[in-house]
Amino acid sequence: MEKKKKVVVIGGGTGLSVLLRGLKTFPVDITAIVTVADDGGSSGRLRKELHIPPPGDVRNVLVALAEVEPLVEQLFQHRFQNGDGLSGHSLGNLLLAGMTSLTGDFARGISELSKVLNVRGKVYPAANQSIVLHAKMTDGTIVTGESKIPQVGKQIKQVYVTPANVSPLKESIEAIQQADSIVIGPGSLYTSVLPNLLVPGITEEVKKAAAKKIYICNVMTQPGETDRYRASDHVKAIVDHCGNRLLDYIVVNQQLIPQDIISRYAEEGAEPVEFDQMQLKSYGIRIVNESFLQYKDKLIRHDANKVAQMILQLT
Repeated sequence: MEKKKKVVVIGGGTGLSVLLRGLKTFPVDITAIVTVADDGGSSGRLRKELHIPPPGDVRNVLVALAEVEPLVEQLFQHRFQNGDGLSGHSLGNLLLAGMTSLTGDFARGISELSKVLNVRGKVYPAANQSIVLHAKMTDGTIVTGESKIPQVGKQIKQVYVTPANVSPLKESIEAIQQADSIVIGPGSLYTSVLPNLLVPGITEEVKKAAAKKIYICNVMTQPGETDRYRASDHVKAIVDHCGNRLLDYIVVNQQLIPQDIISRYAEEGAEPVEFDQMQLKSYGIRIVNESFLQYKDKLIRHDANKVAQMILQLT
């Protein structure tokens, strides 16, 4: 039997979950390394009250990789609408909090819940403790908190995490070292992708790894985060934070987006990310420029199966 390719995906948010749903349909060994910088909503409340890492991004990844009945998936994602103290919490977040309390360890809690959900692959937090994300804006002001950064309406110059000496999870480092390919993104550049790479040791190990390193660029800009960003601006931000030699490939959309969908996103202040080919080439990264999109309820999503096939072709 041919040995399964080992694919490590680093990120957080909806984009990561969409990609993983595609990857799990192929015979690959998947490891997801997930951000622990979230501080909003149910995750933020549990993080603050129970002093545990935020479970929300991890929950979504577990569901994306789970092989269970649809009703179990719905149950895990169920969000309570009322109830004193329960309102706003998802059941999956509470189960992750409970398993962390039982095992005394967030990463072990994820591992045990993975067995319950028959998860296809491994899910690791980037660090086994909460990290706080800070952004320095171009006007010099500092904004603290992942959920607050996009809300201030200023241009981001740099993000950094505290505590500065946070340790990466040993299993995450080992997965990176053994990977055939490492996929970064898709996801919010400053609040989902970079917080993982800023955990000390992660970027260094990605650079040293023999794996192909593939960055999946966002299709649309994000208000308050990447306003007016072209594809090369996304790469520049990664280079500014992590140095050179991190990426081998960038996946950029070339598919024309229907005008009605562009108009819908424009209402929220988002626009298509421009594919500025000449500037991208200056970074020495190989460009994969194809049609990878699909539309659902007037929302743009990467076609997970197409992207997964492309990753495997490059690996």
